[in-house]
Amino acid sequence: MPEYPKKYKKESDCSYTLGPFPTFELLKSRPNAVRAVYYREDFREKDKLLALCRTLAIPCQCSSKALERISQKEICYAAAVFEKYPGRLRPQAPHAALVCPGDMGNLGTIQRTLLGFGLRDLAIVGGGADRWNPKAIRASMGAAFRLEVEEFPDFPAYLNAYGQGRDIFPFMLDGGQVLTPESCPLSGCYTLVFGNEATGLPPEYRQYGQSLFIAQSREVDSLNLAVAVAVGVWVFTTRNGGIQ
Repeated sequence: MPEYPKKYKKESDCSYTLGPFPTFELLKSRPNAVRAVYYREDFREKDKLLALCRTLAIPCQCSSKALERISQKEICYAAAVFEKYPGRLRPQAPHAALVCPGDMGNLGTIQRTLLGFGLRDLAIVGGGADRWNPKAIRASMGAAFRLEVEEFPDFPAYLNAYGQGRDIFPFMLDGGQVLTPESCPLSGCYTLVFGNEATGLPPEYRQYGQSLFIAQSREVDSLNLAVAVAVGVWVFTTRNGGIQ
């Protein structure tokens, strides 16, 4: 077995799952990235976990000490140590793009939402929340391991890699067209772009494509980012071929 894991650091080459569900999702989706798995003696599904790790030839050990280090004193019945791995978006698939997302909980929730609506490619532009942080991984409930996620320093870098033949739809509070199931554009290859929770998208994003906004009452200034992504992605995936 490898040495006990240490507290997560952003600059580290590995991260952790917190809890049984994301741990099983990691083992099913990215087994080659897993270094080791730990569980508590009173974990009810330890036999299932041990059998799966045995099949995958992954070290699996009962260790409360390791779990305490990973979870930072939270009760955690199972966890895995995994290597951070590169992602690469599919050129012909629909994408979502998050520009400087600031909240790890939102980031994880958005990844779970994308997977739920059949969109499996996510661009993260300009930095922001650490997608590898165990809090973000836990919020995704393992969905992070089933997506292709690629990071870009700025939006022109994303366009240089994937923009050819692709429709870009920035979501903005002052967008040029309201998005409804009836008005949703038809597109064979598109990217839905969402801004930071606090600031949204800068004005220059209007130049990249048809800007959209989601109608809302005057009682709120904006929708939560994860909610806005859910609405936008559901409308687009429903209008353009259904949920896969």
